[in-house]
Amino acid sequence: MAVLDRCAPLSPISWNLYVQIPSAAASIGLMADLTRITRQAAEAILASSAKARTKPDGSPVTAADEAAEAVICAGLQRVAPGVPIISEEQAGRETPPASDAYFLVDPLDGTREFIAGRNEYTVNIALMTHGTPTLGIICMPALGHIWRGVVGHGAEWIEGAGGTTPRAIHVRRSPDQPTIMISRSHLDAQTQAYVEKLDRAKLVQCGSSVKFCHIAEGKADLYPRLAPTHDWDIAAGHAILQAAGGSVTTPDGKAIAYGTKDLLIPAFVARGAIKD
Repeated sequence: MAVLDRCAPLSPISWNLYVQIPSAAASIGLMADLTRITRQAAEAILASSAKARTKPDGSPVTAADEAAEAVICAGLQRVAPGVPIISEEQAGRETPPASDAYFLVDPLDGTREFIAGRNEYTVNIALMTHGTPTLGIICMPALGHIWRGVVGHGAEWIEGAGGTTPRAIHVRRSPDQPTIMISRSHLDAQTQAYVEKLDRAKLVQCGSSVKFCHIAEGKADLYPRLAPTHDWDIAAGHAILQAAGGSVTTPDGKAIAYGTKDLLIPAFVARGAIKD
């Protein structure tokens, strides 16, 4: 999918057509804009304070979360006027109306890792079309890495903040000793019990949506989470992993139901390739 950087950004007129008739070519063109917006959000995070306050739901938020969200929402409104945006911090105040096409944004996933001074935090943007993620981009501000993908067209990785040459990525064939990604800050008892039943598995703790990326680039094989999480936490990673040949489903293999009233996903399992 190395053609992405050679594609022209979408114009507002193109977007009006895209919302009515989604196409892979239009999604690829959009990626140039989203890459620029995501990098700008990463810069805003790095320039912001990690001092936290507590939201009503008990989770932490920083000025960096809000700065990144402002950059992303303003950028999306410029390149896709009229397309709804559901973003973590704004969703607590107002949820945009349902639409056949909308953006899901997590401006800073892994806030606890950011506050702790670790590099495992990310910027996430997903394009939802007819209830499923069709395009995703994830940036790791601390290192500048970008993972991005268009479902049905492939996924790729760009190294570092100054990187311009994308490299195609794919899930790997599941090895005899699979690598299981688990949350560093949100490991629940149900997920712990699930992974303990897996024979010969290597467990790797990691923060944020970068866990999806490690599976997409063939460094890991499974990421289960059997506790509720929000739509914006997994949509970008879902799109990238699926574009790389993997899958994200409910624990019993059914499609993820996005866009529920509370924007919550009860549980999911992200997988790389199935062993032959």
